[in-house]
Amino acid sequence: MNRIPLIFAAFVTSLPMTAVVAGVVEEAEFNAVEEKLRELAPNATTIAVSETPIDGLLQVQINSDIIYVTEDGEYLLQGQIINIDTRANITDQARSSIRMDKLTGLKREEQISFAPDNPSYDLLVFTDIDCGYCRKLHNQMPEYNEQGIAIHYLAFPRAGIGSDSYEKYVSAWCAEDQKAALTLAKNGGQPEPRVCDNPIAKQYDLAREIGVTGTPAIVTTDGTLIPGYVPPTQLRARLEAMQTQAE
Repeated sequence: MNRIPLIFAAFVTSLPMTAVVAGVVEEAEFNAVEEKLRELAPNATTIAVSETPIDGLLQVQINSDIIYVTEDGEYLLQGQIINIDTRANITDQARSSIRMDKLTGLKREEQISFAPDNPSYDLLVFTDIDCGYCRKLHNQMPEYNEQGIAIHYLAFPRAGIGSDSYEKYVSAWCAEDQKAALTLAKNGGQPEPRVCDNPIAKQYDLAREIGVTGTPAIVTTDGTLIPGYVPPTQLRARLEAMQTQAE
């Protein structure tokens, strides 16, 4: 995940003072904060300032990261906001919205899918062929499918573009039987080296944009990121709880 450099926090103390009337921040004040932040982070492609449920605290999206700035421009905070009564994670909700925007338009044909008939849950999983827990997840694929969970793989070779893991994923993607080649690679085998047009680099860049730092990284249909390996029955229970909470 992209992080705001620590030196950036020191500059935020120079943000212009903003006035608050009846708990509402005027659009001009948002613009003033955004303009100052853009001066301090000139390479940011996205800077968006909005209110939070907490009086006096603004939420700022900088690329795919979420930070908070006090309305007087004096303090910058990094962390999560959680509503104790509802248990809602306000920060994760904001990040989920960002992920959904970036994941819009993904093509299912650019994913390697292992799915049961009529799945209850469709999950995107960013995976690395040589990641131990990714292999553990893959070796339990029948159990995930039995739980009604479809796994749609996207590539995130942690060692980067051009690495051995990357090359193996490309070979699996270009194989006549993608699922068999991927399974072979995840079991420590070497798929037949192949080269073709492929989405591996694009998926790697996408993963970095939405904050994936490790694998496996599970993303739900509402943009929630579940980092790490979760056993099949526990994952089903977690997904059911999330669905109940959303309803």
